Amino acid sequence: FGPDAAGLPQTILTSSTIEQVIRIPMQANNRSINLANSVAIICYEAWRQFDFIGGH
Repeated sequence: FGPDAAGLPQTILTSSTIEQVIRIPMQANNRSINLANSVAIICYEAWRQFDFIGGH
């Protein structure tokens, strides 16, 4: 999915098949978040915004 220090290659980010890019804000001194943690953060935030029943 891309090197930890750089993320996805620019060719993927500028591809015409990409419909939306989601950015996870991070503090400047943090290097990266691995894929599993990134997916967990995005899922949690989506559930939170849709008032997921049973979510804490």
